[in-house]
Amino acid sequence: MKTIAICSDHAGYEMKTYICQWLETKGWEYMDFGTHSAESCDYADFAHPLADAVENGKCYPGIAVCGSGNGINMTLNKHQGIRAALCWNPEICELARQHNDANVLVLPARFISMDEADRILEKFFSTEFEGGRHQKRIEKIPVR
Repeated sequence: MKTIAICSDHAGYEMKTYICQWLETKGWEYMDFGTHSAESCDYADFAHPLADAVENGKCYPGIAVCGSGNGINMTLNKHQGIRAALCWNPEICELARQHNDANVLVLPARFISMDEADRILEKFFSTEFEGGRHQKRIEKIPVR
């Protein structure tokens, strides 16, 4: 497994810190793109560097966290090589991996518990892309 990219804004900082510890218990390497405190900040400042690292192959996959998940998800998906999926339960996450080959997991820190984050993370890392009919669909996502 490559180095996992992770980032958050201030609203996702506590959950990001928790996820970093979760990754460490698995023995998985990660690169933390910030933020490094709960002080108010702008999610885009951290989402763009994470997306660049995933797009250029330096890291794979990515995990991003903000309050609702929406802002950071929108920012990530501006990058042509990113398929960020906002997941609030394991079932949505499973489909994002199976059907959409999501390469960045986005979590809404203000709307899920740490226990729910655990379940979603487990699903994200244990689910493979199905390919087949889904492959041609994801090939149509980038704007050319």
